[in-house]
Amino acid sequence: MGDDSEWLKLPVDQKCEHKLWKARLSGYEEALKIFQKIKDEKSPEWSKFLGLIKKFVTDSNAVVQLKGLEAALVYVENAHVAGKTTGEVVSGVVSKVFNQPKAKAKELGIEICLMYIEIEKGEAVQEELLKGLDNKNPKIIVACVETLRKALSEFGSKIILLKPIIKVLPKLFESREKAVRDEAKLIAVEIYRWIRDALRPPLQNINSVQLKELEEEWVKLPTSAPRPTRFLRSQQELEAKLEQQQSAGGDAEGGGDDGDEVPQIDAYELLEAVEILSKLPKDFYDKIEAKKWQERKEALEAVEVLVKNPKLEAGDYADLVKALKKVVGKDTNVMLVALAAKCLTGLAVGLRKKFGQYAGHVVPTILEKFKEKKPQVVQALQEAIDAIFLTTTLQNISEDVLAVMDNKNPTIKQQTSLFIARSFRHCTASTLPKSLLKPFCAALLKHINDSAPEVRDAAFEALGTALKVVGEKAVNPFLADVDKLKLDKIKECSEKVELIHGKKAGLAADKKEFKPLPGRTAASGAAGDKDTKDISAPKPGPLKKAPAAKAGGPPKKGKPAAPGGIGNTGTKNKKGLETKEIVEPELSIEVCEEKASAVLPPTCIQLLDSSNWKERLACMEEFQKAVELMDRTEMPCQALVRMLAKKPGWKETNFQVMQMKLHIVALIAQKGNFSKTSAQIVLDGLVDKIGDVKCGNNAKEAMTAIAEACMLPWTAEQVVSMAFSQKNPKNQSETLNWLSNAIKEFGFSGLNVKAFISNVKTALAATNPAVRTAAITLLGVMYLYVGPSLRMFFEDEKPALLSQIDAEFEKMQGQSPPAPTRGISKHSTSGTDEGEDGDEPDDGSNDVVDLLPRTEISDKITSELVSKIGDKNWKIRKEGLDEVAGIINEAKFIQPNIGELPTALKGRLNDSNKILVQQTLNILQQLAVAMGPNIKQHVKNLGIPIITVLGDSKNNVRAAALATVNAWAEQTGMKEWLEGEDLSEELKKENPFLRQELLGWLAEKLPTLRSTPTDLILCVPHLYSCLEDRNGDVRKKAQDALPFFMMHLGYEKMAKATGKLKPTSKDQVLAMLEKAKANMPAKPAPPAKSTSKPMGGSAPAKFQPASAPAEDSISSSAEPKPDPKKAKAPGLSSKAKSAQGKKVPSKTSLKEDEDKSGPIFIVVPNGKEQRMKDEKGLKVLKWNFTTPRDEYIEQLKTQMSSCVAKWLQDEMFHSDFQHHNKALAVMVDHLESEKEGVIGCLDLILKWLTLRFFDTNTSVLMKALEYLKLLFTLLSEEEYHLTESEASSFIPYLVVKVGEPKDVIRKDVRAILNRMCLVYPASKMFPFIMEGTKSKNSKQRAECLEELGCLVESYGMNVCQPTPGKALKEIAVHIGDRDNAVRNAALNTIVTVYNVHGDQVFKLIGNLSEKDMSMLEERIKRSAKRPSAAPIKQVEEKPQRAQNISSNANMLRKGPAEDMSSKLNQARSMSGHPEAAQMVRREFQLDLDEIENDNGTVRCEMPELVQHKLDDIFEPVLIPEPKIRAVSPHFDDMHSNTASTINFIISQVASGDINTSIQALTQIDEVLRQEDKAEAMSGHIDQFLIATFMQLRLIYNTHMADEKLEKDEIIKLYSCIIGNMISLFQIESLAREASTGVLKDLMHGLITLMLDSRIEDLEEGQQVIRSVNLLVVKVLEKSDQTNILSALLVLLQDSLLATASSPKFSELVMKCLWRMVRLLPDTINSINLDRILLDIHIFMKVFPKEKLKQCKSEFPIRTLKTLLHTLCKLKGPKILDHLTMIDNKNESELEAHLCRMMKHSMDQTGSKSDKETEKGASRIDEKSSKAKVNDFLAEIFKKIGSKENTKEGLAELYEYKKKYSDADIEPFLKNSSQFFQSYVERGLRVIEMEREGKGRISTSTGISPQMEVTCVPTPTSTVSSIGNTNGEEVGPSVYLERLKILRQRCGLDNTKQDDRPPLTSLLSKPAVPTVASSTDMLHSKLSQLRESREQHQHSDLDSNQTHSSGTVTSSSSTANIDDLKKRLERIKSSRK
Repeated sequence: MGDDSEWLKLPVDQKCEHKLWKARLSGYEEALKIFQKIKDEKSPEWSKFLGLIKKFVTDSNAVVQLKGLEAALVYVENAHVAGKTTGEVVSGVVSKVFNQPKAKAKELGIEICLMYIEIEKGEAVQEELLKGLDNKNPKIIVACVETLRKALSEFGSKIILLKPIIKVLPKLFESREKAVRDEAKLIAVEIYRWIRDALRPPLQNINSVQLKELEEEWVKLPTSAPRPTRFLRSQQELEAKLEQQQSAGGDAEGGGDDGDEVPQIDAYELLEAVEILSKLPKDFYDKIEAKKWQERKEALEAVEVLVKNPKLEAGDYADLVKALKKVVGKDTNVMLVALAAKCLTGLAVGLRKKFGQYAGHVVPTILEKFKEKKPQVVQALQEAIDAIFLTTTLQNISEDVLAVMDNKNPTIKQQTSLFIARSFRHCTASTLPKSLLKPFCAALLKHINDSAPEVRDAAFEALGTALKVVGEKAVNPFLADVDKLKLDKIKECSEKVELIHGKKAGLAADKKEFKPLPGRTAASGAAGDKDTKDISAPKPGPLKKAPAAKAGGPPKKGKPAAPGGIGNTGTKNKKGLETKEIVEPELSIEVCEEKASAVLPPTCIQLLDSSNWKERLACMEEFQKAVELMDRTEMPCQALVRMLAKKPGWKETNFQVMQMKLHIVALIAQKGNFSKTSAQIVLDGLVDKIGDVKCGNNAKEAMTAIAEACMLPWTAEQVVSMAFSQKNPKNQSETLNWLSNAIKEFGFSGLNVKAFISNVKTALAATNPAVRTAAITLLGVMYLYVGPSLRMFFEDEKPALLSQIDAEFEKMQGQSPPAPTRGISKHSTSGTDEGEDGDEPDDGSNDVVDLLPRTEISDKITSELVSKIGDKNWKIRKEGLDEVAGIINEAKFIQPNIGELPTALKGRLNDSNKILVQQTLNILQQLAVAMGPNIKQHVKNLGIPIITVLGDSKNNVRAAALATVNAWAEQTGMKEWLEGEDLSEELKKENPFLRQELLGWLAEKLPTLRSTPTDLILCVPHLYSCLEDRNGDVRKKAQDALPFFMMHLGYEKMAKATGKLKPTSKDQVLAMLEKAKANMPAKPAPPAKSTSKPMGGSAPAKFQPASAPAEDSISSSAEPKPDPKKAKAPGLSSKAKSAQGKKVPSKTSLKEDEDKSGPIFIVVPNGKEQRMKDEKGLKVLKWNFTTPRDEYIEQLKTQMSSCVAKWLQDEMFHSDFQHHNKALAVMVDHLESEKEGVIGCLDLILKWLTLRFFDTNTSVLMKALEYLKLLFTLLSEEEYHLTESEASSFIPYLVVKVGEPKDVIRKDVRAILNRMCLVYPASKMFPFIMEGTKSKNSKQRAECLEELGCLVESYGMNVCQPTPGKALKEIAVHIGDRDNAVRNAALNTIVTVYNVHGDQVFKLIGNLSEKDMSMLEERIKRSAKRPSAAPIKQVEEKPQRAQNISSNANMLRKGPAEDMSSKLNQARSMSGHPEAAQMVRREFQLDLDEIENDNGTVRCEMPELVQHKLDDIFEPVLIPEPKIRAVSPHFDDMHSNTASTINFIISQVASGDINTSIQALTQIDEVLRQEDKAEAMSGHIDQFLIATFMQLRLIYNTHMADEKLEKDEIIKLYSCIIGNMISLFQIESLAREASTGVLKDLMHGLITLMLDSRIEDLEEGQQVIRSVNLLVVKVLEKSDQTNILSALLVLLQDSLLATASSPKFSELVMKCLWRMVRLLPDTINSINLDRILLDIHIFMKVFPKEKLKQCKSEFPIRTLKTLLHTLCKLKGPKILDHLTMIDNKNESELEAHLCRMMKHSMDQTGSKSDKETEKGASRIDEKSSKAKVNDFLAEIFKKIGSKENTKEGLAELYEYKKKYSDADIEPFLKNSSQFFQSYVERGLRVIEMEREGKGRISTSTGISPQMEVTCVPTPTSTVSSIGNTNGEEVGPSVYLERLKILRQRCGLDNTKQDDRPPLTSLLSKPAVPTVASSTDMLHSKLSQLRESREQHQHSDLDSNQTHSSGTVTSSSSTANIDDLKKRLERIKSSRK
């Protein structure tokens, strides 16, 4: 039993895999329970069992297997992930369950299969089951068939694909096993239930007995349509709805939806195509021409047998059709005519759509043959033409049919009308638009008046059918003139008509692009037709069927209404229009007067023809008022205008009256229901007045109003003909001008171009130039709408005139017509139906093209010409082609009938002589232009062969073919090309040229289409094979085309199509599909209604492609059935989405969407900081590896889990790269919207991207780099700065990628590196890139070297880290590299440096080998850039660099890069020579205007920085108002791209050129001094300080030693540096940012400067040193106290270690430390003690006590003790808790020392050094009672407060404090003023110093914080007496000196000092008033005073050094001066 107990302990999933069956049984039972409990389908529990489910069903133990099957069933039903297991589980069920003897097992197996189908995995299940049919075990076959049957019965034929099942049925019927045959019979019955007779053809060949049995069963089936009883998950909501609907709405709706549910299966689809061309008798073509009719009959009978095959394979049937056509047309034997017709019928039925290309040739022949009277011939011809009609569209054959309508033979007329009637039955309102209906109605109307009754009847039937199809509204306009009797006859016929569409599947359905659907009647037409609009789309749902179908007509309205203000039809049809207009009979003058008198005041009518003009004017005014007040319905427009026209009418002589009259006409037209009848009364008069100077404008207004009321096309025609029927040229020119304007306002829709053109020609021939000019202007406007074809009408004008016309057209080139502003609102009403809109543009789209007079050339295409073109001799062939070209050229525009020409030209397309091929292509191009849109009918027989030519090996032939195809497509639109299999057949050919050209063409055309025919899917398999073509170009083109195919077909269809690929190919293709899905463009939006219509209304050839696919809504690519899987598919256009998407929201997809809403990055407060701390504290792995190990990936995953959306994280860490691509696509989408989140997780994002750099997949890498470019652009816009840890965990890996072999990747990486300099200082980037030069990869070395060169070029030498010398030496090493590219890059980089830096380069490089040096010198010579011109050159080069940046970065917005370059330029232009600066400044100004939209405010130039003379420093300084501040241009626009600008300027601070450095400092100072801008420096402090001490070093080491340099320059630079620092260290928030290391270097620099004896020798040197003194104090006080303390300790340690360091240096460092010690009581709480103690510990380790004692000076040890003592005193025993950072405390001398101190602090035996730093503190005498103490202290404080006893009080307090060291005097001080407190403190300190009398350490340049004069403006008028407590003994002369200075300073009373003097140049001359001494900046704030007076006891300065550099700005009251005098006196007395 041991074993048993073992497995009992195992977890469930392990039990399920156990080798013991009991264990497994138990496991399956437990799993079943778990599965039943889990409520959430997405629970992670499910995933655990993902791999086990197959084992559940294939268990070897039958009992266990049963339990496993139960569990598996529950799993499949509930688990979200179950779909992934479909293939393996179903194949397991088929092979291991269906063969089980137990019925239960089989049932469960079937149930599992059905459940998989329910969870949307039908296809996979069906595939496995069909595979099962090939199994040898009959049991398995039976079970598979049974499963398929059940699935079909439950889910319906929509889900279960019948075609593959029907294919295998005959095989099943032949099985030897009876069980299999029986099951086959059952499934056949089930299939019949769904598709009825469509099943008969495929089964016609099975055993007749079986067939008979089947027939018997079929008869028993109920006739009602079957319905699915079980639904897919995504349909289950639909099912619920259905049930509700049925219960609510009864059968009506049920019926509607029924249709929706059951797709009509077309038998044709289920058949195998048969190839018959090869089976034709060999001598067929000879026999068919034979003279004996019997031979001809034999030939035809052979064909008849072949075409009986119900489905024929596509091929080239042109010759066969031609032969049959000849028989039909020419054969004298009527039997053969009938036989040939039958053959044509068979071909049409068998080929369906593929026969369409031949339809155009055959239809006219058949129609003309209807002259035969024999019924059998007529019947055969009828069948033939009906079958042919179904293979094409009415549109395509309309020309031919209409041509036959005029035939004289009544039988032909009759049969044609009947054919039209039958054709109409197949149409719907949408496939029978007005543009088609109109010409047919016109022809049929002639027939209803025919003398032959049969012709009349046929015409009535046709019109009746049209009426039934599109509704009365659409047809009535064409029937306006038909008398009532005939109209009734038409209506009667219409009632009898039975329509076909929607009721008959089979052929009718196939003619449409997709199967008809009762629920969407209107849409079921040929959706591909150019003129189709899905009318019903805006109103989804079956209920709306009726109105939708009829929506063709205009809305019923009493007004002239046509949607969108478009003329009712394309060409003019006046009758048609008038029926729509307000038709108003002409009234007699009497009636008019009567009507007018009813609405006008009586006086008005009487005075109309008064002889006094004033009376007439008054009458007009009344008339106008009356009109204004009238209501639209009551206004008798005709009567009113007749009144106006009454004598004197339009002959009115007074212009005022005339103006009023014209104005009233306009009013009436606007306000009334104005008819054309009324218009005709006034127009003549208006035209007459249009040329009048005074009344012309009013006449034009009136005309415009009339045009708005009566439509522009009609008005324009009337007006123009009137104008040209009279002689006045002024009227003619003004009429044309009005028309030009009106066209712009109304749009071009419906205008009759023909009519205008003849008038325009007249005008062009006019003698008056104004008329000619107006005509040319009008032509220009027309050109906007009509396009280039307009010119054709005027080609025969005189050359001079033609050139004027061309010039006008040239002007219009490229302009788009303006949107119409009039004629819209009135006519398009909300009632207008979508369908109407759909037809409208189409009417017009042929408009202009229709107007062109077309020539019939068919008679010129003689059989001789055709045989010439086909001659064996190429010269004769060429002659034939030349002739054709000549014919077309001559005709210009031709009719579509071109006889035998297409076949002849087609033969020439594969001519062996390429010149002839090209000539043929040119002819075809001409043909397209000449024939216009009618070329459509030749696409199949001529267009497709042109595409074949794209496979030619010659480049120029391919180019010609492409041009030809484009010329054709421009005329035809794309639908014709994409329909049918022809295009896919071309793509199938394995010709790389053909493939790449064709794919390229499709990639260009598909994105412009709004929908495509479904046949596009046929190209997909070939597209996939192109994706894997051997030829790289083919692959690339296929990839480019992929997104556009997907745009039309949707991802699902495309993915489904991969099913037939090999597994390896499938994976690759799916990956590409994923990628394409991300890049898939949206479909082009339907053109906006208002603008598109006028455009469409007359779109010329030029616009054809746009208007061609006008159909919209359910684009034919998405089946109209609301397929749940595709509810999301992009295949649906927007409207359909709204209609369908809502109907069936797919459950699963919805859930996913819910998951994915919300932010992808969650902002965790301080998350990033915490992660950095963890990394610094080594709590997590530091991101540093050569290849990422698992632990790094896991760590990143964990870190991400808190701040990245779960679903995104799953994608990011998925094993499949496609998911990474998805994740990147999502990240790109969310980049803009989630800036904060991105920045918050930036470190993690960058780390994740570094992992992607290690992936091998290029697509991921490309996507990652694309994302990075966008990311860094965003970061620089947000002015973010990369932190050190972000940079160090990312940049090294990015640098590795710069060595990628792929050029495009390298480019991207370089672009990213470039962009990073905007968010991370270039100087810090430098070392990372330098590290990259050490790589083994030569490409990487070369690229890194190049990048270094770019950095130096952009940012100057200061980027070179650690020093330029070291950097250049490293770069120079690579000159000797073995790789040529690396050598070149190294040389180029050094040449770049040479161009920036001149000959100094050679010094910096050091020694090179001779060979390398010669290479370098040679290269420098060749570059021939003289360094002298460097600054200017750099300025020129810079913008190029900026452009590189932006060109590489395709997404980079123009801003940052250019902005940056402008800043660089500006800094450069200012550096170097003043002339250079002069040169660039203006160009610069422009640059900035452009970049930052500056208003061009002129900025001042840079200040000339001053040479200081110290003598002047004490002169009175007059400070006037500052001038305009001199700032670097655009430093104000700090926030445009501040970070990069500041980085740049800071890099200039350390420049070797003094002027450059000063410029930079000036700019920074400017920022620091403006509170609102100072924060911009935040984040740059360390960088700035580094640059500063680098500059200090440079001065100390280089400049001071340089003899040539003016020392004034150096002083000026020092002043700037120190001034800047003081400004900086006054801003506490910024000062605190300085880090320890930087502070250490800074203090080192400053102290070195104070000790520099060379400075002292300069005349202004003392002043500099004083300023430094002041600065040091600021640094000590304002920096982060921990950092500065730490820095000083390290500095002290270094200085003591360094042998070269002077003892003075250490001494000054110690003084700083003492200063810090004195500040400790205030700052102790803000100090990180652990760190300080660690530093002390390290110090004591380096300098143990013994070693310290050996020092020459005792100061170090005293300093250390003092510091520790103070810390102990302040923290007490707690200090021992702060030793956490010291690793081994036991070894630490520090701990022992501290313990000792703690003990000592109890005694009073403090050493001297302790006392020195104590503030007189000793132990509290605990015995003194509190009360006593308080009284005593109160007494003392009273004394201090009184003026007389103040000194005595202080002395007593001092004594008391000394006695009781810890006595608390705080309560007494607390209530006093700040001033009093500091006074007491200082007083005590003075006494202490006097009594101790210690500390005379003299230094030559001690720190002198006491340099500030005590000048205290206090709010009160009385000033407490204070002594200057500076602890040194100084002679009175010093004070006198100071007083003198103060007096001088106070001479400035009258001037106002600006708060922010522009530049803190410390040592300024009074001559430059804009520059004030930085000491003036030190406002006397009390706190500052107090701080500066807390003196060291030790500091004792020589009297000559106490000149204060710390003078303070005084307030301007004279009282203060007196105060100061008094105080100074007191100070003196106290010192004596």
